[in-house]
Amino acid sequence: MKIGVCLPYMKRGLNRQTFQDWCRIIDQGPFSSLSCGERVTGYSMEMRNILAFAAASTERVRIIPSLYVLPMHSAVQAAKEIATLDILSNGRVTVTVGVGGREKDYQALGAEMKGRFQRMDEQIALMKRIWRGEQIDDFDEIGPDPVQAGGPPILVGAMGPKSIQRVSKWADGLYGFAMDGDAGLINHFFSSADRAWAESGRKEKPYRMGGFWYSLADNSQQALRDYVFDYLKVFGDDEAEKVARTMRMHDPQAILDGIAAIAELGCDELQLVPASGDIAEVDRLANLLAGR
Repeated sequence: MKIGVCLPYMKRGLNRQTFQDWCRIIDQGPFSSLSCGERVTGYSMEMRNILAFAAASTERVRIIPSLYVLPMHSAVQAAKEIATLDILSNGRVTVTVGVGGREKDYQALGAEMKGRFQRMDEQIALMKRIWRGEQIDDFDEIGPDPVQAGGPPILVGAMGPKSIQRVSKWADGLYGFAMDGDAGLINHFFSSADRAWAESGRKEKPYRMGGFWYSLADNSQQALRDYVFDYLKVFGDDEAEKVARTMRMHDPQAILDGIAAIAELGCDELQLVPASGDIAEVDRLANLLAGR
């Protein structure tokens, strides 16, 4: 099972040196990819710029937007951004898309949340046409041509059975994220994807990517709980605090056990999402995975 790391993007005080240091350690290994998520409201840095910087700062690892909240954006613009990132990374992009659940993010961008599932289906179809170099209506050629012919692999962050069934018609795989690293929940996502892909007549099985939140900072338990609370407080302080108290991936052995349990599910790749921008998060994780 391959392991990737999400770059920090929701903390204050992040700077050029932060991302240089993180990219250097991730590219040295034992990691296979780096990722970054998308938020609009709530203090955060912008995903596309971070990943372009990462593409230029690395040579080996794959670059994964995780994820584009696609219905908030123009499909043409997203296709152009992703193809450009594929060029900057020399064909190392795997893109993850989803519909998101934060209405304020949609509102901040002047986008309509209603109809987002159907809109994403249509956007993906259009993006694939652009990546194939097809003429779109009466526009001039859009471009650019991605390094990966036909565009990069597309994974989807979906959880519900209807959503998974819907994306099984066009996605290459599923990103099943369990906040606390619960292998049972990730297995549920993977099993749902296997059934949906088969019911849609797909001959190939879905690529399986999982993920969970963790911390290896000096104050790891509190750092993880604070991160989770801040991330979820938009849904109410009580609910955010309730979930934050369940976080357990702040102990090295718990992280190793969680990784092993998820690997046994036949997971292809696992994204570990740190609770802070402290370089110790990724440095200690690299040493932990290397058995040091």
